[in-house]
Amino acid sequence: MTISISRKKILLLGITGILLIVYAFSLPQKLFNDPLSSVLLDRNYALLCASIASDGQWRFPEIEAVPEKFSKAVVAFEDKRFWNHPGFDPMALGRAIRQNLKTGTIVSGGSTLTMQLIRLSRHNPPRTIFQKMIEVILATRAELRYSKGEILTLYASHAPFGGNVVGLEAACWRYFGRSSQDISWAEAALLAVLPNNPSLIHLARNRDKLKLKRDRLLSRLFDSGELDKISYTLAISEPVPDKPRPLPRLSPHSLDRLKQEGHDQRLIHSTLDQSLQERTEMVVNDYSQHISGNQIFNAAVIILDVRTGQVLAYVGNSKAGSDHQENVDIIRSPRSTGSILKPFLYAALLEEGRILPKTLISDVPTLLGGFAPRNFSNQYDGVVPADKALIRSLNIPAVLELKEYRYEKFYDLLKNLKMSTLREPPDHYGLSLVLGGAEGTLWDITGMYASCGRTLLNYFERPGKDKYDKGDIHPPVLVIPEEDPVRSDVNVEPNSFLSASALWQTFEVLKDLYRPGEETGWQHFSSSKPIAWKTGTSFGFRDAWSVGVSAEYAVGVWVGNADGEGRPGLTGTEAAAPLMFNVFSLLPGHGWFQKPNSELKDTPVCALSGQRVSNYCEKADTIPVSRMGLASGLCSYHKWIHLSKNKKFRVHSECESLEQVFSQSWFVLPPVPEYYYKSKNLSYHTLPPYRADCMDPASVVSLGLIYPKEDSKIFLPLQLNGIAGSTVFQATHRNPAVTVYWHLDGLFLQATQRIHKVTLAPREGMHLLTLVDDSGETLQRSFEVISSR
Repeated sequence: MTISISRKKILLLGITGILLIVYAFSLPQKLFNDPLSSVLLDRNYALLCASIASDGQWRFPEIEAVPEKFSKAVVAFEDKRFWNHPGFDPMALGRAIRQNLKTGTIVSGGSTLTMQLIRLSRHNPPRTIFQKMIEVILATRAELRYSKGEILTLYASHAPFGGNVVGLEAACWRYFGRSSQDISWAEAALLAVLPNNPSLIHLARNRDKLKLKRDRLLSRLFDSGELDKISYTLAISEPVPDKPRPLPRLSPHSLDRLKQEGHDQRLIHSTLDQSLQERTEMVVNDYSQHISGNQIFNAAVIILDVRTGQVLAYVGNSKAGSDHQENVDIIRSPRSTGSILKPFLYAALLEEGRILPKTLISDVPTLLGGFAPRNFSNQYDGVVPADKALIRSLNIPAVLELKEYRYEKFYDLLKNLKMSTLREPPDHYGLSLVLGGAEGTLWDITGMYASCGRTLLNYFERPGKDKYDKGDIHPPVLVIPEEDPVRSDVNVEPNSFLSASALWQTFEVLKDLYRPGEETGWQHFSSSKPIAWKTGTSFGFRDAWSVGVSAEYAVGVWVGNADGEGRPGLTGTEAAAPLMFNVFSLLPGHGWFQKPNSELKDTPVCALSGQRVSNYCEKADTIPVSRMGLASGLCSYHKWIHLSKNKKFRVHSECESLEQVFSQSWFVLPPVPEYYYKSKNLSYHTLPPYRADCMDPASVVSLGLIYPKEDSKIFLPLQLNGIAGSTVFQATHRNPAVTVYWHLDGLFLQATQRIHKVTLAPREGMHLLTLVDDSGETLQRSFEVISSR
């Protein structure tokens, strides 16, 4: 008998244990797995944009806490003993049973908020006694897992609020246009009664019934002392909204971007500023309307905080309509960069001391391994100061500078500055890298300008020998990190990719608001703020860029057509720069970058050549020069020459007595640059020739033309395909190492070495062939082409 009782106890304990285990694991780890909306918030948690969940519901991610007004309203309406019961309310269940038996139908379920939460998590199974028992059991289990506040928060986050609106936060935005933290008592009461029967009572229908239920709840809250008389009177006088509101639609492209980057179905706390985003979108759309008359439909703008790199405004595209691909996010679309990368090359050359700010750079027709760059204007200056070449965005000086610096090094520099679109090896781009031969994104390029500004700003916050942190170079930041953004991995070094001195000198050049000849002619912009800015235009007028940076902000602008169609006038200066300055007018601040005096030394340079002064320079300017620049060469353009007494001829001691010789400094350019330079600089004086009786032995004629002969008449017959034929012109020179420069009718053709042959197909009529060698010796010959075309 004793053994039998013991067995029963063991069996009972076993069954009890099993039931306890089943009870312990009866509740899933996560109550809800429904798809969520992706919600974009600004830096101050204001709603910017949201996307609907994949099941077609406006279901925002779970809120962190329930607003007090809604909490009191929903507890008063649904479950007045919520804070005290264990998950089910015996009194409410008893009352529901009596009402249902009395009417013969189910008119009340007696469910607590916890039971309703369980029912929602189980997707509303049929209302049966068995299901009600399951809900009671699971509700008690939920009470053991969650606090009362957590249960209320879960309920508010997943309750239906009519139509396709799920959750308190989504309902507040859809019905009232604001956050749940800002709702009134009337709005809280309205939302408290909606989940009770959301399919029957909806804003678009049965509004009188809805208002009646709301006012009854407000009366109950008034009677319980939650509302005073004035609050109650104001609450019942509030109208019920007649239809859902559209959600805010600011910066939808940034939301799409963040979803693709792994932030889908989340509340995304972005760095954007709601007010600035709204104003920037307005400026962009107004400007887009303005330029649409020229069949230019798309524009994009990004604004960065220079010090942090955080994105303050992100306008991925203008509202151009679906026909003009307004859904394309231009900010992250690779586009031809045009001239927008030239400042980084200029800074790199300053960094290594290869140039000083005003060093003369050759600007003549150039052919480099089959690559023949051209200036936008198709004109040439002969030589031009490096800073003016950058301001005017001249292509040939930039290519020659890149040849000097080496495109492989420039490629590495751009990658170190976080340009992410260089996916091919350096040889793929070659010297065209600085002219738009590579594609870049507005995201990367604006971030690169901001990183350079940040490097310069932080230079002064790290006093002492070591001043640089390469971590200052980073892409823009669009999401505020959950942890403290203060970096713990700061690694201070003596150098960075670009020094403070090189960056400051580059920004000083780009601060000029006057842009002579840049891409389209003289342009002048006005701004009350100091801004370093650069434009770019891609080949075929397809992409117009403008990027500006101040001590506070970096603004990147792209204008064009998303489908790549080019348009006349679609240049950085004409199309993108005006929008950039319009955007800067929205921004406060007038600060500028501090001069890094510790890296610069005031140094005299030749006023004409821009190089460090030599003994022969007649006029000098004093400019700040970096440490590497102090090791650059002396002026190589000023020569000490000896003239006759009348200063018309050069002489030397073998043909003129020293008493009759006048010696002076002379600014001398190489023959080809001189040819173009003197036509635009009337003050330039060509080096005088030697007097006839005083010829320099080195000046003996060395250049001869083999073909054509003097006054030749050349017949060029048509070929079988109808195209005119060509002929080979040939020259000779005593010095095989000399380069000969060929010109036809004043236009540069090409340069030859050793074998001086050129194939030409000149048009019918008279022509003048001009040859110039390295020493300036010139040979001209006229000829006539008598073929017709």
